[in-house]
Amino acid sequence: MIFNIACVGKIKESYYTELIEEYGNSLCNGNQLIIRQVADEPISRSAGDAIYAKLIKAEGERLLANIGKDEYVIALCIEGKQTDTKTLRHIIHKASDKGCKEVTFVIGGSLGLDDRCVKRADYKLSFSRMTYPHQLMRVMLAEQIKLICDM
Repeated sequence: MIFNIACVGKIKESYYTELIEEYGNSLCNGNQLIIRQVADEPISRSAGDAIYAKLIKAEGERLLANIGKDEYVIALCIEGKQTDTKTLRHIIHKASDKGCKEVTFVIGGSLGLDDRCVKRADYKLSFSRMTYPHQLMRVMLAEQIKLICDM
């Protein structure tokens, strides 16, 4: 199985990048982890909601351009369903049983995830009702992918 993480922006901290690479390199049974980063929009903290909506839309367009039509898409969003690792593994195996060869997790930028990305998703996942830094979320997700592959 190919696991993709489609996400907005680059990770600035090398320790996060190293952890993600470590998890990705340790996947077993021919599984792969691919990070698909798209550019984030420069954000002015003094901009209003209308400007923020345009920025989210632009980032969403870039994310959608990096998702194939045959990929099983899991959007990480606060309105998604909270689950455990075993259940997430089951969801992914069901997609695989239907012939899906790639699962793509989508993580929005610091302003959030575009609604079109959420609508494109086959499953909506929430790690928590709390907000996490997007860079840390990638690490947490990479660890979950590793755990799923090890089960």
